Amino acid sequence: MSASAKLPAFDPADPLGLDDLLSEEDRAVRAAVRDWTTRRVAPHIAEWYENGELPGIRELARELGGLGALGMSLTGYGCAGASAVQYGLACLELEAADSGIRSLVSVQGSLAMYAIHRFGSEEQKRHWLPRMAAGEVIGCFGLTEPDHGSDPAGMRTHARRDGSDWVLDGRKMWITNGSVAGVAVVWARTEDGIRGFLVPAGTPGFSAPEIRHKWSLRASVTSELVLDDVRLPAEAVLPEVTGLRGPLSCLSHARYGIVWGAMGAARSCFESAVEYARTREQFGRPIGGFQLTQAKLADMAVELHKGILLAHHLGRRMDAGRLRPEQVSFGKLNNVREAIEICRTARTILGANGISLEYPVMRHATNLESVLTYEGTVEMHQLVLGKALTGLDAFR
Repeated sequence: MSASAKLPAFDPADPLGLDDLLSEEDRAVRAAVRDWTTRRVAPHIAEWYENGELPGIRELARELGGLGALGMSLTGYGCAGASAVQYGLACLELEAADSGIRSLVSVQGSLAMYAIHRFGSEEQKRHWLPRMAAGEVIGCFGLTEPDHGSDPAGMRTHARRDGSDWVLDGRKMWITNGSVAGVAVVWARTEDGIRGFLVPAGTPGFSAPEIRHKWSLRASVTSELVLDDVRLPAEAVLPEVTGLRGPLSCLSHARYGIVWGAMGAARSCFESAVEYARTREQFGRPIGGFQLTQAKLADMAVELHKGILLAHHLGRRMDAGRLRPEQVSFGKLNNVREAIEICRTARTILGANGISLEYPVMRHATNLESVLTYEGTVEMHQLVLGKALTGLDAFR
């Protein structure tokens, strides 16, 4: 650089200049999702959260389908075929609005649609994916059970053959989108190993009662799946996978979205803290002028933008076909943990106002307590990395 070259201005919203890594198309995707959340979610989310509901979820799903946000990194069958980075940017903007909104999109695209797209028959793909991409059909993903979360190999839900049919029995728990889903991807034990089944809503013996009294992800539909002698035809099974490799590969894809999404929640809290620190006065001046507050903001900014940079790096690796599951665990472990710390620090800057739903901080903080646990707890991701680092399996 010549001595006369002028450096770009410092941007407090992008202190590392990470936007330089984005293409015009990347920015357009981000802008479209941010505009939608600003119009359709931001004015209502505090009320939805307080009431513990997500009204109009089917209409929201259709609008998200119109944006191309459902199954957006998948190709064909009405899916957008976006890059992994573009999908990540969308997740960041969605979770900046609320984790429940990102979960709706993540479960639809990265779990239910991804399972069908990767492991389904051509007939299954043609039947379900175009309508799911358009938001006309909502999907859910049934893996976790009341007694088996981190150890899915111990699942009790089972499927037995009866002639050419399959008969499923069991329970699934903590299932996002369950009671509004038109189709459930249910994983069950069979005599040949764990298999995935497509269970349409309304199938006799299948129900999805909604789980109430949650203190986290309140603006999200969470259900139990109940399967009592659910009879399915032979073509309901996902034909291209047997064993835990199927559901675990779906989870890895969904965890990637969380790596970005958690930074959206963190960004929302950080921006609230900065604005509050600039305007809240104590001892005769804004609290943002005090050294301790500035130290907090600086540390929050460092972790926020390091996390976004990590997410971007993983996205480029996914686009290149080089992203390993251990690297996704690295991102999920770091970014969710740091996002929670950013939210908690933001709460201290806002003081008592930090617990009010007039600000997004406490809502994000409680949501992230669920994000910390689902799709792999902290301990499970630590063990994934521990095994990768040492070559020794400490799971059992």
